[in-house]
Amino acid sequence: MSPSPSRSRFAAGAVTAASALAVSMLAGVPAAQAAEQVTNGGFDDGKTGWWNTENTPAEVTDGRLCAEVPGETTNAWDAIVGQDDVALTSGESYELTFTATATAEVGIRALVQEPAEPYTTFLSERPTLSAEEQTFSYVFTADTSMEDAQLAFQLGGSAEAWTFCLDDVSLQGGVEPPEYNPDTGPPVKVNQVGYLPDGPKNATLVTDATEAQPWTLNNAGGEAVAEGQTTPEGTDQSSGLNVHSIDFSDYTTEGSGYTLTVGEDTSHPFDISGSAYRDLRTDALSLYYPQRSGIEIDDSLMPGYGRAAGHIGVEPNQGDLSVPCDPDFDPCGYELDVSGGWYDAGDHGKYVVNGGISASQVMSVWERTTYADTASPGKLDDGSLSIPEQGNDVPDVLDEARWEMDFLMSMQVPEGEELAGMAHHKIHDAEWTGLPLMPAEDPQPRYLQPPSTAATLNLAATGAQCARVFESYAPDFADRCLAAAEKAWDAAQANPDMLAPADNGTGGGAYSDDNVSDEFYWAAAELFITTGEQAYEDAVTGSEQHTEDVFTAAGASWGSVAPLARMNLATIPNELGDRDRIVDTVVAGADQYLNTLNDHAFGLPYAPEDNVFVWGSNSQVLNNMVVMATAFDLTGDAAYRDGVLEGMDYILGRNALGQSYVTGYGENDARNQHSRWYANQLDPDLPNPPAGTLAGGPNAQSSTWDPIAQDKLEGCAPQFCYIDHIESWATNELTINWNAPLSIVASFVADQTAGDEPPPEDETAPTAPGKPEVSEVTASGATLTWEASTDEGGSGVDGYDVYREQSDGFWKVGSASGTSFELTGLEPETEYTYHVVARDGAGNESDAGPSTSFTTEADGNGGGATCEVEYSTSQWNGGFTASVAITNTGDSPIRDWELAFEFTEGQQLTHGWSAQWSQDGSAVTASGNSWNSDIAPGSSVNAGFNGNWQGSNPAPEEFTVNGEVCS
Repeated sequence: MSPSPSRSRFAAGAVTAASALAVSMLAGVPAAQAAEQVTNGGFDDGKTGWWNTENTPAEVTDGRLCAEVPGETTNAWDAIVGQDDVALTSGESYELTFTATATAEVGIRALVQEPAEPYTTFLSERPTLSAEEQTFSYVFTADTSMEDAQLAFQLGGSAEAWTFCLDDVSLQGGVEPPEYNPDTGPPVKVNQVGYLPDGPKNATLVTDATEAQPWTLNNAGGEAVAEGQTTPEGTDQSSGLNVHSIDFSDYTTEGSGYTLTVGEDTSHPFDISGSAYRDLRTDALSLYYPQRSGIEIDDSLMPGYGRAAGHIGVEPNQGDLSVPCDPDFDPCGYELDVSGGWYDAGDHGKYVVNGGISASQVMSVWERTTYADTASPGKLDDGSLSIPEQGNDVPDVLDEARWEMDFLMSMQVPEGEELAGMAHHKIHDAEWTGLPLMPAEDPQPRYLQPPSTAATLNLAATGAQCARVFESYAPDFADRCLAAAEKAWDAAQANPDMLAPADNGTGGGAYSDDNVSDEFYWAAAELFITTGEQAYEDAVTGSEQHTEDVFTAAGASWGSVAPLARMNLATIPNELGDRDRIVDTVVAGADQYLNTLNDHAFGLPYAPEDNVFVWGSNSQVLNNMVVMATAFDLTGDAAYRDGVLEGMDYILGRNALGQSYVTGYGENDARNQHSRWYANQLDPDLPNPPAGTLAGGPNAQSSTWDPIAQDKLEGCAPQFCYIDHIESWATNELTINWNAPLSIVASFVADQTAGDEPPPEDETAPTAPGKPEVSEVTASGATLTWEASTDEGGSGVDGYDVYREQSDGFWKVGSASGTSFELTGLEPETEYTYHVVARDGAGNESDAGPSTSFTTEADGNGGGATCEVEYSTSQWNGGFTASVAITNTGDSPIRDWELAFEFTEGQQLTHGWSAQWSQDGSAVTASGNSWNSDIAPGSSVNAGFNGNWQGSNPAPEEFTVNGEVCS
């Protein structure tokens, strides 16, 4: 659906939290003679004026309209109650009020919109209903006159059937338009995470004062440890605020809980610590695993984020295993297995041009360790990320990139076809899906979109880089990458102007690009660096991009990739004839961004044309920081390092909104990024995005705004054009290509703990850790704890690797940052032997510590554990939905549960969820998935299924779990 304006006034700089919390329920005061726009809102005349979708029968009962909402619907608009012919006047503000209940706690959508495509939206809200009667009130301003607008209550998307009741519906004009007052936090804006002891430490004060003000730095105990005077900077054009800067870089004592105070105003707390970015290095990369398509996300690896595999052809998915071309374009006559890869953003689409820059930058996180003096390869080695490939002797960051590279190569047109070697631009649903929607529950047909030159060159560039970085770890895979890259290059040469259309944006983003000279340059550069072949060098030096200034104020992006080529040509060993000049251009580009940062009151290395922050501006900011980081690696000049560190201040809270744009980092962190499965704001049973997830950030391009931005942000100064709301995709989306530069920068700054001097050479291994002590032994797990190692080489103990004895020696099973490790997945009554190896920050490994052996307990499911099963159904003619809750009422865990029962009247199971369901005759069994296979004492597991019945549908008479009869 296309967004449309729903305007409001914007008050920049307001700081009241109450107003920010109340804005969604803000009610104006109707004018005395305001006309009522809703017909029969009290239902005194039955259903007159109201309609409902066929699957949602409704009738008036006790003066309320009550509708029976079906279960097992996918989108909110699959079940609707509404009214047409609502008259709106442009510029008029309206208040919608209604009272509603639901038989289950459920979220709905309340909309005032155009009744047909493009469904221009004037109001879009998501109240949560319950059995308790609630009255809701929302205000909006129409920017278009319309005689036939539609008021709709979209009710679909629930697994179970429920009843919706509605009363006292009113829509009246003549109210005051809502004023959006964002909570900007304390006027003293700081990096809410921390500052490095030997790095720059800057803050910004928002104030009306024009004279310097005294500031005080206080430690966690409230003791003043430093003081000084602010520096007035005048009005900042990106925020419209009068600001002062604060520099407390001279204070270097490590500690946590510091605050800055100016007058009556005190900042959010922050740390001064050399390890301030230790966790962000891996957290930024950890977004990619739960973004994977085609694989079950293991909750034991990513607690709270476990989910079923998406798009593997299990109903209701149609899957990505055999995807045809979009019939609305030239049918290609073949189907491709394009399963796997990363979901691009908060939707279920996968795009080669966005995947290309993302995969490249993720690989670059590792490739930097091959040339940068301050890089720490051990921090990114095997075991550094919680992913299924741990323990395969390949750096985990490369394992993660490989998941995307396999997908990118699968998008290549196969041999024998007309466009063999070209890459399809993208693959996504036929239509847009609603929120929330788990990947495994997406029912839409999916199509390959036509090949494009840009996508093909993305494959050529990333395939060439893949060949380099995987050569020493997986040579066969490296060869496959290079073959795909060279084939793509040849195909792009033969088809240089196959441009993705700008109007192909139904079901997925268009990602159109009318200039692919930068993609040709990037692909040629990567192929030349990898192969050294003259033809590729000629393509590099013959490109118009080779002599242009590619480091623009806007920065690099999926549509502007020449900077990637330039930086890799400068940093990765190659025989380019004018490489010295290339190095100079990178340094010059970094100088531009550093000068911008030094001139900016918030320390921001971003000054786009006309001060218009673009969609995903935080990514542009970070990509400019990548250039400064590269200049530091090339020159060793600490000014560039300090520029990157100060740029992180903006990302983590030193901005006009006082907003940390990274989930899990800072007092006021973004946590409602636009996503169909990290949708806690819409469904409390779903999580927020993982820690380390970057929000898109301020977007001043109002033509691209979503309805939430249109409603709240009109007239915003650029830094204020952001709202932490799940439906504000224009300002608050998450994407793989935004977390990619964050991953590069986070890894870079985590390495910067020794000023502008490279860390000393450390060739001394740490001491061996102590013999592990074993505790909490069960039938399937145990905990190991050991005495810490010491390190005299200077880089410090970085972590520990745990090894288990097998028939052919010891094999690594996992890693720990501390001195304990939880073992899981063990067999009952089995002897195991383990030892631990320490590693330091330079990658040196200790000798193996002493081994320990123990035997797991017998399986405790038989007599010790007890269970309770609750079984309920909602049914309709010939079909039913069953909900099953299994509760462990015993004192020990139920491991690998299996539920069994029998139907007594010939019922047939058709489809289940949250378990592995099967039926043999009348007997039904269900077993847990990897994320819910164990039930802790006092805990429950919920699952369900759909079925068919004839005659009658009684509940099963007996349930067993692992053979034990449950109550």
